[in-house]
Amino acid sequence: MRKSLPRLIVKGGVLSPAELKFIAETAENAGLSTISFGSRQDILFPEAVEKKTLEILKDLNLVEPLSYTVENIVSSYVTTDIFPTIPWLTGDRYLYILEQIRYEPSLKINITEPRQRLVPLFTGHLNFIASEHEDYWYLYVRLPEWEKTEMYPALIYSWDIARVGEAIENILQEEPGDIQMIFDLVNDAVDTDNRTVDKPLEVPFYPFPYYEGMNRAGSGEYWLGLYWRNNRYDLEFLQAMCDLCSELKIGRICITPWKSFIVKGIPEESKLQWEKLLGKFGINVRHSMLELNWHLPVANEELLKLKKYLVTNFDQNDISTYGLTFSIANYTRRVYYFTSIVIEKNSTPGDLSEFEIRDTFNLLYAKDFDPNTRKYITHVQDVDQVELPGLLMELSQMYFAQLGQKKEKEKSTGPKKEIVKTEVFQCQECLTIYDEAYGDITQNIAPETSFKDLPEDYSCPVCEAPKASFKKKLFEKIDG
Repeated sequence: MRKSLPRLIVKGGVLSPAELKFIAETAENAGLSTISFGSRQDILFPEAVEKKTLEILKDLNLVEPLSYTVENIVSSYVTTDIFPTIPWLTGDRYLYILEQIRYEPSLKINITEPRQRLVPLFTGHLNFIASEHEDYWYLYVRLPEWEKTEMYPALIYSWDIARVGEAIENILQEEPGDIQMIFDLVNDAVDTDNRTVDKPLEVPFYPFPYYEGMNRAGSGEYWLGLYWRNNRYDLEFLQAMCDLCSELKIGRICITPWKSFIVKGIPEESKLQWEKLLGKFGINVRHSMLELNWHLPVANEELLKLKKYLVTNFDQNDISTYGLTFSIANYTRRVYYFTSIVIEKNSTPGDLSEFEIRDTFNLLYAKDFDPNTRKYITHVQDVDQVELPGLLMELSQMYFAQLGQKKEKEKSTGPKKEIVKTEVFQCQECLTIYDEAYGDITQNIAPETSFKDLPEDYSCPVCEAPKASFKKKLFEKIDG
């Protein structure tokens, strides 16, 4: 059962040192000693909070227990400048988009980059994922009652994300049954600068990154990742850290979905100051990867104890889990994971609750051990805790055995690749392509509509250049 805790909305997981310091001071004045971070990059209070403190924190978007009507916006802003990302997607763009979302979303929104692995792509109801086209985003929708995630049939312009999200919120009462209905209703509600989807989203597979410790960024500066295994961050340390950030003119602190946070833009000459601060509070910044790649519910001591038991077994057997991620969760029917391997704890049948019964677990793993496939395979069901270490080691060995095999198999046994020449029409002003196979849904042009059959007043969906600006081009692509 989910434990409801007071939580603070931190839009996109980004806040200033001054904001975090105010939160820490207010929590300390209320008698708290720690705060925690949530999987949607929000801040949670795992201890009892006085009512007057809740009133003060309401100004910072506090959501009280049992009233989770507002959802936090998840973003991969945290990965900019420290992990590989699409070149056009800078930190400033993230911040501008987040600033435009001024309503309180009841739907979970993810705004992410497809190359990074730190922030999940598809755990929201509205999942905006950056495309290769500058300032355009794929949108994958999975409303609360939907079983499947559906792709919105157009790319969304960066500055339209807030309006599209709010429009979808407003049409929920009409109970849209499919993605086409959502697309039509949104187009009726707001004017947007959509772009035709000219290729499917490609999400490359990369191993899960190490996100802790002091690390050099490409700019010559450093970034620091901090993780505490019990997810209870000391308020005195957080205040001292915020003071150091302010002194060094570091403007942003980023929360990750892994109950940790990252400080970017650390000047090289200040490394000694950071080492002294961490040493003063006895902060360990080099945990084993065996510990960092787990996702657990906040303030669940029972599941935290299970994690420690499993990590100890991995360590004793010298098992590597590099690139893998794990979840431990109480089993529920409607849950969406974002890790490679899932350990589900089964609930005790209600009519047997008065008896002492051993806990049982299910093990699932993502297809190709890639959670972005959104497909999970059941490995075993109803096993005892003592069996879990051996079964998880078995899955770990399966993961390393299959690494790279899929691509090699496709090369050796797949159909023969042929180079096919495709005729398209390209705008000479902005290089947008009209492909007859796709049509142009932004202007109600159906797929398989030939260019010559387009109306004479047809214009480029991006720069509005006239039809005459399009020239025929032959592109080569590999088929098969």
